[in-house]
Amino acid sequence: MKQDSQIKGAPHSSIRHDSAEKHVTGRAEYTDDLLELVGTLHACLGLSQVAHGRITAMDLSAVRAAPGVVWVMTAEDIPGENDISPNGLHDEPILAPGLVQFHGQPVFAVVAETRDKARRAAALARIDYEELPHALDPIAARDAGMGYVTAPLTLRRGDAAQGLEKSPNRIGARMTVGGQDHFYLEGQIAMAIPAEDEDVVIHVSTQHPTEVQHMVAHALGTAANAVVVNVRRMGGGFGGKETQMNLFACVAAIAAKKLGRAVKLRPDRDDDMTATGKRHDFVIDYDLGFDDNGKILAVRGDFYARCGFSSDLSGPVTDRALFHADNAYFYPDVELHSHPMKTNTVSNTAFRGFGGPQGVIAAERFVEEIAYALGRDPLEIRKANLYENGQLTPYHQEVEDQILPRIFAELEESADYHARRRAVLDWNARGSTIRKGIALTPVKFGISFTATWFNQAGALVHIYNDGSIHLNHGGTEMGQGLNTKVAQVVAEALGVSIDRIKITKTTTEKVPNTSATAASSGTDLNGMAALDACQQLVQRLTAFAAQEKGVPPELVEIGETVQIGDERISFQDFVRTAYLARIQLSAAGFYKTPKIHWNRETGRGRPFYYYAYGAACSEVSVDTLTGEYVIERADVIHDVGRSLNPALDKGQVEGAFVQGAGWLTSEELWWDDKGRLRTHAPSTYKIPLASDRPKIFNVRLADWSINREATIKRSKAVGEPPFMLGISVFEALGHAVASFDDYRTCPRLDAPATPERVLTAIERLRR
Repeated sequence: MKQDSQIKGAPHSSIRHDSAEKHVTGRAEYTDDLLELVGTLHACLGLSQVAHGRITAMDLSAVRAAPGVVWVMTAEDIPGENDISPNGLHDEPILAPGLVQFHGQPVFAVVAETRDKARRAAALARIDYEELPHALDPIAARDAGMGYVTAPLTLRRGDAAQGLEKSPNRIGARMTVGGQDHFYLEGQIAMAIPAEDEDVVIHVSTQHPTEVQHMVAHALGTAANAVVVNVRRMGGGFGGKETQMNLFACVAAIAAKKLGRAVKLRPDRDDDMTATGKRHDFVIDYDLGFDDNGKILAVRGDFYARCGFSSDLSGPVTDRALFHADNAYFYPDVELHSHPMKTNTVSNTAFRGFGGPQGVIAAERFVEEIAYALGRDPLEIRKANLYENGQLTPYHQEVEDQILPRIFAELEESADYHARRRAVLDWNARGSTIRKGIALTPVKFGISFTATWFNQAGALVHIYNDGSIHLNHGGTEMGQGLNTKVAQVVAEALGVSIDRIKITKTTTEKVPNTSATAASSGTDLNGMAALDACQQLVQRLTAFAAQEKGVPPELVEIGETVQIGDERISFQDFVRTAYLARIQLSAAGFYKTPKIHWNRETGRGRPFYYYAYGAACSEVSVDTLTGEYVIERADVIHDVGRSLNPALDKGQVEGAFVQGAGWLTSEELWWDDKGRLRTHAPSTYKIPLASDRPKIFNVRLADWSINREATIKRSKAVGEPPFMLGISVFEALGHAVASFDDYRTCPRLDAPATPERVLTAIERLRR
């Protein structure tokens, strides 16, 4: 095979996203852009108006009589199973069968000739409820005895109780960490097209086509082989389209099969935000022991999560919060408990980091507590507690690939951290209305699905007899560049230009039993599956060429120009020859992640194949009269192993940092006392704008890093790990606030650190 540098689009080169031009010119086709069949109908969901109650009467006669209405669907009309829970607990109905458990829960669906008519008709419903008591936040739910939505987890190593008792210094407190809406640019959408017999074809914006396939099959009461799910691309997902799409696909599919016409369901942004899950918010109670040098001796933590009315993915999300409650730090004695609380709110779900960020921010709070208690630079405490290779995490996985000391050293120098910190302290000492803060924080993030069986992938590669190549794999493209990276792998493996490769939609017809494109594993899994398919093709073609020309296989080189001994032939001519000789020019690849194992009952195992590392240094300015702030500068060094595509990876790091900072600063979810989500539109929910990015933003990859594990081309995952680098902004805000008590008191900001919360913390420290 030719060297990477000889192949156009080979791995480790910064080629542009395969759909970049389509994105910026508006030519990229999303589900809503697909041509509608003649007679396509449109659906709209009717949502509940109470947080908890029994439906005592439901009058839909005005809905049915409204102009353009073709059908109104309720729970009784579902032909199969009225359930879309992704974990087999059967606790999440498609449409509420009589008991409503959150404000905004789907109760019925209207199908009409146009989207506008469906929406207008849905508003005409008259529903009476017997209202029941409700609990909205995890502590209220705990106190009300609401119980768990799924089994909790305990991680334990050593004796935390004894370690805390013996610690020279001990601090206990509570931290509240807010949730986050995905706010994907493209909202939830599904279009179902009925086919013959029991068949149905669904075009949908989902990260998990196979799960949609299964859910639709169950809802229709048919087999999975009758359901085809297609995904060309998504306009963002961030975890919000891993399970939340099940509802929309099932409603569209049931209506399409019932009416024999295509049905599209696209909610408006308000209904989308009200009826779909978010990042879990947490209340974290912690007890922390440490010595006079700032070394952590013992940690005990209770992580209470607002999970919503059903389990969804709350089990693995709250598990991962515990997995990352150590972040980059070794706890000699540790005991961590998850509490996945049932609440009368929408069922929360996957979001970039999948519980990990909520664990990481707790670890950074521990560092803050120690630093302010001892009057030390938090960076000193961070460095003193970093994992060393050979130490065990709370889940008993050995850390083997620690590179943070080098990342820290490089970032301290390139960001000029120490001189800038001195300048910040000097500035604040003058008592200005504007206070400054600076923080340098790390991340250590485990890569793999904690549900071990999801760590598998398939791919299908065809070489057509004109030399063009068709690539299909089980991952989904949501703007992150997955298809481009996998195509780069295929180009290098076959020794051909990436221009030969056609990247096609993800479809359950070609690659079955796919895992969600989540857990930052899309490239790791699907890249290796595609490589396996290509290696089969190369082996097959090499054997054919060697036999045909009577040369040893080692004298055959497949590429744009195929070398067979002393003979050279173009790739397309060679492929045509192989086709005429009846050589199979298609291969299905498969990959499963090695080494990983996890026993949830014992809380021990190796749930992660490897760790990705990074660090960020952020500086902020805070207006102490209003609590408003600006990110003056951010410097980032992030580890992606040997990058498959540095341009795409850098873009992922930049976007993740800004999204992470938004989670911790401006993005506030708020429910009123009746359980109504009041932050349900761009007018009331503030995501970061372009103007909110750091004024100076320096991002570079740790280009010297090479994954010690045999991942695809020794790269590392990049989707989720850099999200937590935004915590440096949150910590810098805390540093600015702490100046009001001469840095002697931990500011204990809760997240999100809105201007109101920052101002409240300043006033508290002033007193």
